[in-house]
Amino acid sequence: MVLCYSFCFLFLLFLHNISFSESLKSGFSVELIHRDSPKSPFYRPTETHFQRVQNAVLRSIHRANYSRLDHDVETTVTPSTGDFLMKYSVGTPPFQIFGVVDTGSSTVWMQCQPCKNCYKQDRPIFNPSKSSTYTRIPCVAAECLSVTTTFCDFNNGKHCAYKIGYGDGSISKGDFSRDTVTLTSSSENRPIRLLRTAIGCGHDNVGTFDREHSGIVGLGRGPFSLASQLRPDTGGTFSYCFTPMFEGEIKPSFLHFGDRAEVTVKTAVPTPMVINNEASFKYYLVMEAMTVGSKRIEFPRNGGEGNILLDSGTTLSFLPDQVYSALEAEMVNAVNLVRTDSPIKKLKLCYELTSGRKYQIPTVFAHFKGGAVVELHSINTFLKVSETKICLAFAPRPKAVFGNVAQQDILVSYDTQHNTVTFLNTDCTSEL
Repeated sequence: MVLCYSFCFLFLLFLHNISFSESLKSGFSVELIHRDSPKSPFYRPTETHFQRVQNAVLRSIHRANYSRLDHDVETTVTPSTGDFLMKYSVGTPPFQIFGVVDTGSSTVWMQCQPCKNCYKQDRPIFNPSKSSTYTRIPCVAAECLSVTTTFCDFNNGKHCAYKIGYGDGSISKGDFSRDTVTLTSSSENRPIRLLRTAIGCGHDNVGTFDREHSGIVGLGRGPFSLASQLRPDTGGTFSYCFTPMFEGEIKPSFLHFGDRAEVTVKTAVPTPMVINNEASFKYYLVMEAMTVGSKRIEFPRNGGEGNILLDSGTTLSFLPDQVYSALEAEMVNAVNLVRTDSPIKKLKLCYELTSGRKYQIPTVFAHFKGGAVVELHSINTFLKVSETKICLAFAPRPKAVFGNVAQQDILVSYDTQHNTVTFLNTDCTSEL
C-alpha cells in the first residue's frame, strides 16, 4: 500500500508536470500596469493628465540620454524610466512584488533582506530566509559562468553573485539565486507557478531607483530574462498590445506568452531580429524606410547590424537627424494647422488646435526588412500635450528607438526561437 501511495504520487506529479507544461505552451496572459494607471503604485491622483504626458516625455528623454553601448553594462538605461509594471510573487509562501517590465534588460531582480545598502522602498522587502523554495546558485553551476553579470563570490560561501550596472551609474548587486515565481493569468485568473526561476536577490542597490517598485522584470534576449526562462515551456513566443496611454482613461494592456502570443493573420509579415554585438541582449530590427504620402524616406543602414531598437520602456521614438528632418518636413507640408511653440522643450513640431477646425494627420508607413510594413496613425505619431496643442512624438537622436507611443494599438509578437518580430495593427482594447 505504501509502495502504491508513493508510485501514485509520483505518477500524479508526472501528469501534473506534463499538463502544466502543456498549459504554458497553450498560452497565458499577464496584465501590464501602466505607471499612470490607478492600479499603479506610481499613481498620483493630484496630477493632471497633461502633467503625466509631460512626465512621460521627460522620462523618455532621460532614458535616451543615458542609453549607451557598453560591454560592462547589462542594461544601458536608467532603472526607473520604464512605463509598465507587472505584479507578481516570489517565494513560498508567495510574496507580492511590483517590478518594472523592460525589454531592454535581461535579468529578473528584486530588493532582498538583509539590506547592505538598499534604496528606500514603499512596499515590504522580500526576505529569502522566509521562503522554503529559495536556494542560492553555487559557483560551480553553469549559470554562474554563462553571462558577464554573474560571478563567483568567494567571500560568501562560494555562491554565485550578480552585478548589474545602468547607464546613469545605478547599480544592483547581490545573490544570484533560484526561487518560485508566481504570475497570475489574467484570462483564467489562475496562478502560474514557475519553479526554480533564476533571480537576482539584491542586497546592495544604489542609484536612481524609485521607491514605488521592488526591481526589474527583464524581457530581453539574455538567458535569464523572464521570456528566455519561459522559452522551453512556451516555445519562445511572447507579445504585448499597448492600449492608448494618453487618450483619457487608461485601459489594461497585456503581456502574452506561448500560443496566445502568436500572430495568426496570414498577411502579417515577420521581420528578423538582428543581433548588435555590443548589445546582444536587446531587440534590434532593420528599418529600411518611412513613407509619408508619396515621399519615401530612406533609413541609414548600420552595416550588418540592426539600426533601430524596439523598446517597450521609452515613450517617444527617436530617429537619426536626417530621417527626423525629412519626416518633420513632410508633416509640415501635410498638416493644415498653425505651428506653435512646444510646452515641452524637446518636442520640436507642435500645432495649435482650433475649435471647430477639421484637420488630418497623414499615416506614416514604417518599412522593415523582410517586407513587414507597420501603419502609424495619428495615435502613434502625435501626442496631445495640452488642451489646445499636439506635438510630433518623434525626436532627433543618433541612435534610433521605436518607442511605445508608436506601438499603441499594434500587437507586437516576439518569436525568440526563429528570431523574428511580427507587427499587426489592431484595436488593443478588443482584448479586454
